[in-house]
Amino acid sequence: MSKAVADAPPRLAPGKGRVLGQPVARLEDGPLVRGRGLFAADVNFPRQLAMRVVRSQIAHGRLVSLDTAEARALPGVVAVWTAAEVSDIPPIPFRATKVRGLEPYCQPILARERVRYVGEPIAVVFAEDAYIAEDAADLVVAEIDELPVVLDAAAEPAEFLPGNSTEPTIVRKEYGDVDAAFRAAHAVIELDLSVGRHSGVPMETRGAIARYVAAHDVLELHGTAKKQHWNRDEIARLLGRPPTGVHLFEGHVGGGFGVRGELYPEDLLVCLAAMRLDRPVKWIEDRREHLVATNHSRQQRHLIRGAVDADGRLLAIDDVFFHDQGAYVRTHGARVADLAAGMLPGPYRLPAYRVAGHFRLTNKTPAATYRAPGRFETTFVRERLMDAIAVRLDLDPIELRRRNLVTEAEMPHVRPVDTLGVDVVLDSGDYIGLMDQALAQFGWDAVQRDLTARRAAGDCVGAGLAFFVEKSGLGPSDGVRISIDATGGVELVSGAASVGQGMETALAQICAEALGVDYRRIRVVRGRTDRIEFGNGAHASRVTVMSGSATYHAALAVRGMALDTAAQLLQARPEDLAIEDGQVVRAAAPGVPLIALAEVARQMGPNSPLMRGRTPGLTAERWFYSEHMTYPYGVHLALVRIDRATGEVRVEKYLVANDVGRAVNPMMVEGQMVGGFAQGLGGALFEEFRYDERGQPLSTTFADYLIPTLSEMPAVDVLIAEDAPSPLNPLGVKGAGEGGTNAVGAAIAAAVDDALRRPGAIVSLPILPRTVRRHTEEPT
Repeated sequence: MSKAVADAPPRLAPGKGRVLGQPVARLEDGPLVRGRGLFAADVNFPRQLAMRVVRSQIAHGRLVSLDTAEARALPGVVAVWTAAEVSDIPPIPFRATKVRGLEPYCQPILARERVRYVGEPIAVVFAEDAYIAEDAADLVVAEIDELPVVLDAAAEPAEFLPGNSTEPTIVRKEYGDVDAAFRAAHAVIELDLSVGRHSGVPMETRGAIARYVAAHDVLELHGTAKKQHWNRDEIARLLGRPPTGVHLFEGHVGGGFGVRGELYPEDLLVCLAAMRLDRPVKWIEDRREHLVATNHSRQQRHLIRGAVDADGRLLAIDDVFFHDQGAYVRTHGARVADLAAGMLPGPYRLPAYRVAGHFRLTNKTPAATYRAPGRFETTFVRERLMDAIAVRLDLDPIELRRRNLVTEAEMPHVRPVDTLGVDVVLDSGDYIGLMDQALAQFGWDAVQRDLTARRAAGDCVGAGLAFFVEKSGLGPSDGVRISIDATGGVELVSGAASVGQGMETALAQICAEALGVDYRRIRVVRGRTDRIEFGNGAHASRVTVMSGSATYHAALAVRGMALDTAAQLLQARPEDLAIEDGQVVRAAAPGVPLIALAEVARQMGPNSPLMRGRTPGLTAERWFYSEHMTYPYGVHLALVRIDRATGEVRVEKYLVANDVGRAVNPMMVEGQMVGGFAQGLGGALFEEFRYDERGQPLSTTFADYLIPTLSEMPAVDVLIAEDAPSPLNPLGVKGAGEGGTNAVGAAIAAAVDDALRRPGAIVSLPILPRTVRRHTEEPT
C-alpha cells in the first residue's frame, strides 16, 4: 500500500477550492426539470396489487370486532387482513435511545384489541386496483367501544407509560448547584411557554411498493427514504429474513424533513403482503391520511425559570417540560425530548442547569422528528426567557445576549450534559462576531429609526432577534466507496440518502476537489442497500459532515493509488505528479497532460501485468468516525407589521445568519436557509394540528391546516458565515439543513412583542390572529 493511502488524510486548506465552495449547478436537477424523476407513485410492476388502509375513526376505544365479509366479497378484492392475520409480526421498534422501558408502547402494524388515535391502521385491503381497494375499505365495519381520551400531556396521565403513576419524568439532565444559584440570584424570571403541534407536510406523501423476486429469493421495497439500511435490517428481522435477502431502493423524494423514511406500519404491510400474496403490492398515501397518520412533531409545554445576577448574567436555568408524544412510541423513541433537554442552553454561558422532561402519551397521532426537532421548541423557550430578563433588568436585549454569549476564546466549550448519547461540546464559534455581522447586514440601527417614524404615523410594527445553536454530523461512522473505470468515469457509492438536500452534488464536489476531476463526471449512487453493505442514511444534518468526510478520505486514497500507478508507468516519483481535470500532470507543469486517469484505471485492470499480486481496480472504500457532533450556530432577525383590524402578522423583512464552518456549495446552503425559514414561518404563524374534546382531528385538509404560500413569504436575506470551521473533521464543515428553521418562532415572537409594545405578550406558537387581536384590543 502506498504512503498516500496509508497515512491519515491532511486537513483541507481553508478558502474556496477549484470546485469546493463554489455555487455550481446541482447534479440532481437534470431528470427533475425534464420530467424524468422517479417518485414513489411512478414505480409500478406487472401484476401489481393496490393496498388501502382502513383506519380508526375513534381516538380511543376497545376494538370489539371488525366485519370484513362484505369487503372480501367485492369483485377484485384479493385479501383483507386484520390483526389476526398479522399476529406473528412484532411491533415496530425504535432506534438507539438511552431511555428504558418504552418497548411496550411501540406500535403494532395493525391495532390489537384497542385503538389509540384517529388514523390508526385497523385493517388493510388488497385489490386489483386502487379504486376497488378504496371501495372495499369503505365496506369494512368496525365496532369500537369508545373510551375517555387523554389530550393534554401536562395533565395527570390516565394510563400511559410505566412511570406515569409514580415517576413520570424520564428525561433528566443537571449540572452545577442550581438551587444555590437561585438563592443567590438578583432576579428570578419564570415563564409558562408552549409550542403547538405541527409537522413536515412534504409535497410528496408517503409511498411503498414491494415485490418478492422468487428466482433470487429477494424482497424489494421501493419508495424508501432517509434510513434505508436500518429499515432493511428491521424489515428482515421482523419478517424472519436475512438482511441480504431484503433490498431497499430510493428514488426521488419530494421532501423528507424528518417525517419521511421512517419505518411505518404500512411499509411492513406491503412487504409482508408481497411475500404472502406472491404479487407486487403498492400503497400511496393520500393527503388526509398523511395529516392523521404520518408523524406529528413539536408539541411541548415548558415551565422555565431563569436566575440572573444584577448585570443580567445567567446563573442558572431550571426547566420542566411536557412532551406530547401522541399514542405510540415510534422509531425515534424519546429522541425529541432528549434533544430538547440537551440543547436548551443554546449559545449562552450557563453555570448551572437542570431540566426534567415528562414524556407523555396522548390520544393523538404519534410524534417524532421534524426539521430542528427539540431545537425549534427550546430556542423559542430560551430566547423568550432572554427577552424577559432584558425587560426585567431594563437592558437592551442585544446587550444582554452579548454579556452571556460564549466567547470565541472559550471554544471548545464543554456542556456537562449529553444529547443523543453524545456529550455536548460546542466545537467552534464566534457568536458575538456573527451577531454583529448580522445586525450590520440587517441594518438594525436604521430599522429602529424607521420603526419610530412608522409608529408615529400609526403603523403597528416591530423588530426582534433570536440566537440559536444547532447540532449536526451525528456519528459514529460513515463509509464511501469510490471507483474509476477504464473510461475515466467516477462512481461514488454511499450509504447516505438523498431527501432533496443536494447530497449528490455536495459529495461530488468534495470528491472532485480531492481527486482532481470534473464533478459532473462523478456518478453518485445512494439509497440502495444492494450496492453498499452499511449506511446511516440522511438525518440529523449529518451527510455533509460524515459522508462528506468519508468521501474526502476515499477520494484521496484513490488519488494516491492513481499517482502510484502513473508514477510506475511514467518512471516518475508520485510526489512529483498531480491530477488535473482527469489527467495526470507534472506538479511543476500542470498544463501538460501526461496520462489520463482512464488509462491509469485500464492499467489497473485484472489482466494488467502491473496488478500481479495485487488487488486490481482503481477503487477504495474509506470510513470516517466521529465521537462528537458539530454545532453550527446563527441569529435570526425579523421585522413585522400587524394589521390591528384582523390580527394578521406580516413579515416584511427577515435575515438568517448561519455559520456552517465551510460551505461546500453556497447556493445550496442558501436554498436550505430559505426553505428552512418557510417551514419555520409555518410553525410560527400558521400550522397547527388541533383536536376536539373527543380526540377528533380538526386539521385534515389544507383548508384547516394552513401552510405558508408565496404570498406570505418575505424576501429572506441570508448571511452564510465560514468564520469557525469545525476542528472535528478534515473539511471543517458543519450541517446547514436546520438553521433556517430553528429560530424563526423565537425571532418573530420577539418582533410581535415589539410591535404590540407589550413585552412578554407572546407565550405560545403559532401566533394566531385571534391572539394578536386580543392584545391589540387591550388597553396599554
